[in-house]
Amino acid sequence: MPAIRNIAVGLPVKDGHLLALEGHDHSRGLDFLRAIGGGIEFGETAAEALRREFMEELGVTLETAELLGVWENIFTYEGSPGHEIAHVFAVSSAALDAVPLDAELRILDEGSPVRWVPVADVVSGIRVLFPEGAPEGLRVISAR
Repeated sequence: MPAIRNIAVGLPVKDGHLLALEGHDHSRGLDFLRAIGGGIEFGETAAEALRREFMEELGVTLETAELLGVWENIFTYEGSPGHEIAHVFAVSSAALDAVPLDAELRILDEGSPVRWVPVADVVSGIRVLFPEGAPEGLRVISAR
């Protein structure tokens, strides 16, 4: 039986843009964005996992990580069911602030592309952002 996965993801925002991973679900023909982060390991807090994941995936240190909320995400990806409890954080990083808006980064451990995308594209629904809760968290950040 599949397990429920606890994850921590961060929403870095700069000049009206969100840094997010770009993905594609071939089974649904869906292009999407995914907040950066990953699994929470046993004995690790969500904030600790988030900081570790940003270091592993992008090689950057987070200066701040503010929990925006926790959402349940039940989904299908590439035809397989998934179930996550997503801890969504507003994050800041001087290293990421230095990345130009037209840059393309790659996730260090698996190569997926990461880009700055306009927040307005996500909030308006032009671009789909996962996991559940990430769009809501982005709206909170944008309202500040």
